[in-house]
Amino acid sequence: MYNAKSYSAVSPASPLAFKTIPRRDLTDRDVQIEILYCGVCHSDLHTVRDEWNSVMPTVYPVVPGHEIVGKVTKVGSAVTTFKQGDLVGVGCLVDSDMSCPNCRDHLEQLCPNGVFTYNSPDKHLGGVTYGGYSESIVVDEHFVLRVPSNLNLAGVAPLLCAGITTYSPMRRWGNIQGKKVGVVGLGGLGHMGVKFARAFGAHVVVFTTSPRKKEDALRLGAHDVILSTSPEEMQKHAGSFNFILDTISADHDINAYLHMLGRDGNITLVGAPEKPLPVFAFSLLFGRRSLSGSIIGGLKETQEMLDFCGAHAITADVEVIPIQEINKAYERLVTSDVKYRFSIDMASLNAE
Repeated sequence: MYNAKSYSAVSPASPLAFKTIPRRDLTDRDVQIEILYCGVCHSDLHTVRDEWNSVMPTVYPVVPGHEIVGKVTKVGSAVTTFKQGDLVGVGCLVDSDMSCPNCRDHLEQLCPNGVFTYNSPDKHLGGVTYGGYSESIVVDEHFVLRVPSNLNLAGVAPLLCAGITTYSPMRRWGNIQGKKVGVVGLGGLGHMGVKFARAFGAHVVVFTTSPRKKEDALRLGAHDVILSTSPEEMQKHAGSFNFILDTISADHDINAYLHMLGRDGNITLVGAPEKPLPVFAFSLLFGRRSLSGSIIGGLKETQEMLDFCGAHAITADVEVIPIQEINKAYERLVTSDVKYRFSIDMASLNAE
């Protein structure tokens, strides 16, 4: 066991602050990673403030961060996939039972015994797992991903959560080349949805409540923008979409978007509204429309996504910050004051 520098919170009301944390010694299958960048996900903020207490109560101290990019510094004796110096990533998972039907189907994110990168039981050291707001991490090689060397590493970090969250449902839905695809919301998830849909060859349309976002949506790759507060604009496109990715986590009228689907069209939710969304049955019955949900992706699919990003030069739009600005970044997250993700330069931990 060794100590690593990190930033953690000790209560729902406390700011994140410097703290050393224990990291395990390598097992024969482990990879030790020097963390270069860590993306800031809204899930980090929810967990730090214990806002998901009814579902996933936070155990303190908590070290957030599940969008990790770094460099391999050591490998265990049985590791065959990675070597010292490799550029790698770690996403939302660091372990699973590897034996259930989901794991056998490369869907580790659905494993009933999956272990999240932070705030999950740590079978090695006891307590809970600590995430990427840290100088280093030790992870089983199965949960380590290879990062394309041609991409900006700060922009790669959010791909490990926001990227795979939007990539996975589009791939699962089928070939969207030439199809009309909508993206509801233009934030951390939505801007990645636009980039992927465009790269897949879809006709991409962004739904937004803000006229100010039209220019940025077009810059990111959208062909058209619909102001969702305009009944005239919504009606103009009614019944014309093949697939819609809904990234909104706030309360909203899902039926308005179901109405936008054509026959056999689908809406996939990747946002997580706090309250249930009422669904009008006839919105589904007429047109054989469907409503589904999706959460991140398995390791095989996440590697596929990273390789796709390398081939198409896709990264997240990020604002790079030092770790010392993380509490200010959280306050800005609450007001959506970022385009479109924060990425922490972990070299700033050396100032502590």
